[in-house]
Amino acid sequence: MTSPAGPPPTGGGDGEQQRLKLLAVTACPTGIAHTYMAAEKLALAAESRGIDMKVETQGSIGAENVLDDNDVKHADGVIVAADKDVDLSRFAGKRVLTVGVDEGIRHPEQLIERVLSAPVHAGGGAPTAPAAGGGKERSVGYKALMNGVSYMIPFVVVGGLLIAISLSIGGHTDPSGGLVIPKDSFWMDVNNVGVIGFTLMVPILSGYIAYAIGDRPALVPGMIGGWIANTGELYDSKAGAGFIGAIVTGFLAGYLVLWIKKVKVPKFVQPIMPIIVIPIVATTALGLFFIYVIGKPISWVFEHLTDWLSGMTGTSAILLGAILGLMIAFDMGGPVNKTAFLFGAGLIATGNQTVMGMCAAAIPVMPLGQGLATLIRKRLYTEQERETGFAALFMGCFGISEGAIPFAAARPTQVIPANMLGGAVAGAIAGVAGVEDAVPHGGPIVAVLGAVSGVPMFFVAVVIGSAVTALVTVALVDLSERRRRGEALGGVGAPVGPEPALVGVGAGAPGGGDVVAERTGRTAEPVGASVSSEEAVAPGSTGPAPAEEAGVDGVLSGYLTRQTVQVELGAGDKESAIREMGELLARTGRVADVEELVACALRREAQGTTGLGDDIAIPHAKTDAVTEPVVGFARSAEGVEWGSPDGTKARLVFMIAVPEAAAGDEHLRILALLSRKLTDVGFRERLLAASDADTLLGVLREVG
Repeated sequence: MTSPAGPPPTGGGDGEQQRLKLLAVTACPTGIAHTYMAAEKLALAAESRGIDMKVETQGSIGAENVLDDNDVKHADGVIVAADKDVDLSRFAGKRVLTVGVDEGIRHPEQLIERVLSAPVHAGGGAPTAPAAGGGKERSVGYKALMNGVSYMIPFVVVGGLLIAISLSIGGHTDPSGGLVIPKDSFWMDVNNVGVIGFTLMVPILSGYIAYAIGDRPALVPGMIGGWIANTGELYDSKAGAGFIGAIVTGFLAGYLVLWIKKVKVPKFVQPIMPIIVIPIVATTALGLFFIYVIGKPISWVFEHLTDWLSGMTGTSAILLGAILGLMIAFDMGGPVNKTAFLFGAGLIATGNQTVMGMCAAAIPVMPLGQGLATLIRKRLYTEQERETGFAALFMGCFGISEGAIPFAAARPTQVIPANMLGGAVAGAIAGVAGVEDAVPHGGPIVAVLGAVSGVPMFFVAVVIGSAVTALVTVALVDLSERRRRGEALGGVGAPVGPEPALVGVGAGAPGGGDVVAERTGRTAEPVGASVSSEEAVAPGSTGPAPAEEAGVDGVLSGYLTRQTVQVELGAGDKESAIREMGELLARTGRVADVEELVACALRREAQGTTGLGDDIAIPHAKTDAVTEPVVGFARSAEGVEWGSPDGTKARLVFMIAVPEAAAGDEHLRILALLSRKLTDVGFRERLLAASDADTLLGVLREVG
């Protein structure tokens, strides 16, 4: 992707002595404060050296100050300070230095010096993650997996919900077996559209994992590899390899493409490498490798697994039910799941319907359990994950186990064991109760349609299994989050949070911690505008100020007022400081649940520290624990350890909270404006030197 280069190119190309011209891109996957702080630091460092610099910011409100072709043409170098994937293809032929966003905040001067000797970007490279030595971040493999998951989720939701709707309205049990929809009916057409969504789900997962690693040339082999993995007929397997096989093909395709790119070819072949040679070679090699090398063993293993299960029909019903439940829950529609399902379905014709009853009870446990987990502990999940959780609950009711795949792909070490435990419990209960299922389908829908005998115990099995899955998932995810938070507080550096945030295999899953503005219905003031009159509620009061006076003596569009300014922060650690700030915001009467606000802000910290360096921290939360947007500020004389990239303690702490349903980008712009102003050393010194709250508020008006 890159190659060593000679002396720095000149910006103008006309032979005259000119000012050096540099470009930069800053981006962070959660919050926007780091994005704008890095941009401002780089711009100031360049200005102090007489260097022209244009910085593109890729914050949560989208790309701003976008670099155009003319900018790139005349640039002498490009600094990419980002903790998420940035497409470098437009910088082909230019010196490109890639680092973490924290490096842009901490060492902008060094980056400007380093970019002049950086390697020249060769073009056709993948969107890149930060180089080592930048801000702490997830591994390339994790980001690639999350990228695939984020693109897969819409296919899971759309396909699953359409299938569920068509079954619930147009389906019925058939005496010959099965839950059927009349072939020529409208609902069969709806079902077919949903099946297409499910069919595309696995190739999409594989393709965008590959894309995140190897860029566009990897997309075709990744998707075709995923299709092959999911189509067992190609390698004599009834079940196929499912989403686990797609993860394997995605990584194989991505790294295979990266390896092919390193092969030196004649110059005349280079232009067709990314669009013809690499996709064809990688697709052919991967496809044949999966069919002849991986596929055959998969087929052999699951044929013998079926034979083994057949030999267990006379054993304890509890043991058989637990084993079938474990298999059903392991890969949710994958080969292990389908082996158990086909085993149960095949015995229906012989008159043995109890085995299918065990499978039917386990089938809905995974989506129901994961959906329930997002309701039990909302703070552990992003907004997108909670929305996916609602869809999973609906799919679970109709026996669509694939509804849990996004959760399993994003957190396999927590979710898959929880799924298997819940599935085993449900299968065992159904087995000991002698539940029977006359159709090859599962979930509450088959009981509602009359295909299940022993309906009460069937629902007991489903409910208990789902509860076990939900509780174990919450416990394991919470333990993981606490461990990550402990590492961040211990100074190791906070990792970038899941984006499910995913995860975008290209990584764009929307994350949960970013502050978004609410349209309050009143006439908006310009960002940073200050208003002048007295507040009706005295400092320390817990009652809300009258609407017409809420912005009195306030700044940042009236969201930060005298009421939410505190001269001295008493807390000595981050969690206590956030709690104290939450209570400060509660003075306005805009906080309905302080505990939930604090929990949401702490969850955001677990995803990545909001300590920006230079003695600054800006914790923020998006939660229905607040009824209106509100901003608070407090100082700490001793400073609070916040895990800031430059190692400084937070002495200037701002806290921003907005409702879950907030819309628009006003607050993001306020946060950007605040971050930029805080790069001014004099402004920070005036905040630290202010003697009382009124003086502090006067200094804060400079933000506008």
